[in-house]
Amino acid sequence: NEARKLNRQEVDEEDKRLKLPANWEAKKARLEWERKVEEKKKECAARGEDYERVKLLEISAEDAERWERKKKRKNPDLGFSDYAAAQLRQYQRLTRQIKPDLEQYEKLKEQYGEALYPTSDSLLHGTHVPSKEGVDRMVADLEKQIEKREKYSRRRPYNDDADIDYINERNAKFNKKAERFYGKYTAEIKQNLERGTAV
Repeated sequence: NEARKLNRQEVDEEDKRLKLPANWEAKKARLEWERKVEEKKKECAARGEDYERVKLLEISAEDAERWERKKKRKNPDLGFSDYAAAQLRQYQRLTRQIKPDLEQYEKLKEQYGEALYPTSDSLLHGTHVPSKEGVDRMVADLEKQIEKREKYSRRRPYNDDADIDYINERNAKFNKKAERFYGKYTAEIKQNLERGTAV
């Protein structure tokens, strides 16, 4: 009977484990690690030390070097995936560049009070006149964007050493496109034709 009870308990526990999400163990470990980090931060704050410095003292030089190499290896520029992602990246880049004028903001806050933060009932439309400096800053920024955009469309350099397998420019573009899509499948046939061993 006791063996049957123990077996039943094991079956119930195994059933509970199987019903848990696939990454439950990883989540649990992550939460435990975060809890330890919070405790460590509280200890450091109680002693009056900087947590970041204490953390760096515990890390070996080899680990630090490995993390630095890993950071360098990551390419922050993922390239073009779709227009929405490109727009989001541009928006984030532009907002990082903005340096707000806090003095002007404080003046506007004093002048308008709560009306500075419009709601659906606000009637502020057309009352705001931007400053000359703000307009100049925006114009300079837009000109810089236009200048940068013009650099994107660059003419590809002509390679003199490349094999000539075309009869005109249009045919050259077609051949490049065909090579891009079918090159891996036709590489062996092309080599045989060049060697003269094709049947």
